[in-house]
Amino acid sequence: MRIKIKAPMLPESVPDGTVASWHKQVGDTVRRDETLVDIETEKVMMEVPAPQDGILAEVIKQDGSTITSGETIAILDTDAKAAEPATVKSRSKGDAAQAGIENEDWNPPREPASATPRLSPAARHLIDGHGLDPAVMIGTGKDGRLTKQDVLAHLQAHTESQSTPAPETQSPQQPPTPGHRQERREPMSRLRATIADRLVQAQHDAALLTTFNEINMQPVMDLRSEYQQGFQEQHGVKLGFMSFFVKAVTSALQKFPVLNAAVEKTDIVYHDYYDIGIAVSSTRGLVVPVLKDADNMSFAELEGTIADFGIRAKEATLTMDELTGGTFTITNGGVFGSLLSTPIVNPPQSGILAMHKIQERPVAENGEVCIRPIMYVALTYDHRIIDGRDAVQFLVAVKEALEDPARLMLEI
Repeated sequence: MRIKIKAPMLPESVPDGTVASWHKQVGDTVRRDETLVDIETEKVMMEVPAPQDGILAEVIKQDGSTITSGETIAILDTDAKAAEPATVKSRSKGDAAQAGIENEDWNPPREPASATPRLSPAARHLIDGHGLDPAVMIGTGKDGRLTKQDVLAHLQAHTESQSTPAPETQSPQQPPTPGHRQERREPMSRLRATIADRLVQAQHDAALLTTFNEINMQPVMDLRSEYQQGFQEQHGVKLGFMSFFVKAVTSALQKFPVLNAAVEKTDIVYHDYYDIGIAVSSTRGLVVPVLKDADNMSFAELEGTIADFGIRAKEATLTMDELTGGTFTITNGGVFGSLLSTPIVNPPQSGILAMHKIQERPVAENGEVCIRPIMYVALTYDHRIIDGRDAVQFLVAVKEALEDPARLMLEI
């Protein structure tokens, strides 16, 4: 039986996707639930699994093709046995019509590929990213499935067995010789193109303005040092800075709700919930997973969820739901060494807070100069609906909450 492999159903906000890469070629043996192809959308990378065992008979949508929800992208022949080569035979258009496939170009399958371990999605992305051979690894998952931990263990063992670290895979181009000028042209990924469009849209459609302040991080750092060990032992996750900032932001948004609002034509839409986007760097570009109802999450829930976002952003396994929505965004350029920046809002949101590198600076306290760990913070906001007074007071509220973090923990 020849069955159609269809593109996954996309949300209404995502009109189409792009075929990123096929993991199987025409004639390859496939097993049920094995990943056939990756579909890239403007938000996530989606995996399309095989619905049954069989032979991949035809690829209709090649790498780089644009697809829509439910569109047929390939044909799977389930009658071909995985253990034996399929026989080459010709079919007429009538035969194809009888099978329920119009204008079918039937390709004779090749010899079945050698058996390889089944992969979890996280393991697949690691293997593809490092150019590894899954056949040489031992899977410890269910039914011998290779897990992310198996791939990481293989990488660590390979690194330790080398006297020097293995060089990264280089592009085929040779290093340019002196006086030789080269250039390369690469198409933008769908995610990168979407980021570009949205940033231009934000600057074109909104009246963006940025205000700055500085925060003495000593109280938060002291609190973390005092309770870090107990917090980690009890919750299994480190107490970082981001949970304090999320708590401070949600508290300030409750006092200044216009920062949590959005412009919709001639209306201002106020949100009585607090879904905080956390900007995360990934191999594909910047993504912004969302902490839904962040005001109701504990410090441990915030830290655990944010850490999970960071891991799965690098593995490209964040879900569409996790990347959808958001009423306000926090971004942290400080992890890359940024001292100051002017972030751009994430439409249709009206505000974004940028954290920066903590650096010791001389400050005046009670008439004396002392050294304190200071972080500059920046708030970019849509001046169409947010007055400067509200923006400045919002940022001051964030500053005051972080300089007295006990109030955050006591929710006062």
